[in-house]
Amino acid sequence: MQEIPVVDLKKQYESIRTELDDAIARVLTKGSFILGAEVAAFEEEFAEYCEVPHAVGVASGTEALQLALLACGLGKNDEALTTAHTAVATVSAIEATGARPVLVDIDPARYALDPNLLEKSITPRTRAIVPVHLYGCPVDMDPVLKFAREKNLFVVEDCSQAHGALYEGHKVGSLGDIAAFSFYPTKNLGAFGDGGAVVTKNFELAQKVRMLRQYGWKEHYISSVKGINSRLDELQAAILRAKLRHLDDWNIRRRQLADLYFELLAGTELSLPSQSENSRHVFHQFVIRHPRRDALKAYLKEQGIHSLIHYPVPIHLQPAYAEFGFSAGSLPNAERASREVLSLPLYPELTEEKVKRVCQNVIDFLIAV
Repeated sequence: MQEIPVVDLKKQYESIRTELDDAIARVLTKGSFILGAEVAAFEEEFAEYCEVPHAVGVASGTEALQLALLACGLGKNDEALTTAHTAVATVSAIEATGARPVLVDIDPARYALDPNLLEKSITPRTRAIVPVHLYGCPVDMDPVLKFAREKNLFVVEDCSQAHGALYEGHKVGSLGDIAAFSFYPTKNLGAFGDGGAVVTKNFELAQKVRMLRQYGWKEHYISSVKGINSRLDELQAAILRAKLRHLDDWNIRRRQLADLYFELLAGTELSLPSQSENSRHVFHQFVIRHPRRDALKAYLKEQGIHSLIHYPVPIHLQPAYAEFGFSAGSLPNAERASREVLSLPLYPELTEEKVKRVCQNVIDFLIAV
């Protein structure tokens, strides 16, 4: 029985092997490895892709978010509103600035922070909102942006799972004041290691990020502000440049496979991903929900089908964040999602036949229970 992985990075490499090998060889031949021509070229190309004038390559998605927040002036005694249902990296990045994350329950359809709950979460210390475009689904940004403008708050988009997604015809990352992307290998646009980028329409914010990513240097060896070391490597930039040319085609393929999942799982008792008319989902994950999620996951594994749980415990109930003072039941939508979500295999090189096999086994489980 051939196993079906959640993602297969080897197949992606094989599909554009020559382009990637040439990109790597180009860097090795030049012998320049930090903030050189490849990074500069990728920043220009990725900014254009995101429909913004500025992109700054950094070492990871987590640090991209940290630096974006720092550029907005967040620090000690400040607060940032974000979702409780996300990767821990989102909250970790906020805390790395010295600010306090304030967790908001989710809209269960989009798995994103519920804009209707922002008013009751704001305090005099609130400086920013960090909407997370989770699983490739854009947050409903209009009410978020309206609230932020009324309250004079920064909007810092976490786009780590949504490269190429659209909201009202515009790329995510171009909607708020500034945005962070991750290029972790499994992302829709992934490097061969860690990498990230900050994008913005604001020249001053971009310049601040450029200083912050390299010790606060405005001039070489002269720190104008306190910064960190967070630089995108030339090798990763070259790899990302090669992959960026294929991103739209890969996203189209993801949506085609998602459509097949929708077709084959329609009419079942599963909760399927939400798709809004004003958004274009890029299906970083195809996430279903079922009350017996753990049993379904175990059954699929017995059939050689791998799946993942994104994420099994909401941030507010994790041991490291007990200091936030939440108890079970405090954020019910996030908690229910964490009990029920399951990510099925989805990557551009996945075949229709394998999607059909996944769906048939899911249906077999549903019939049996």
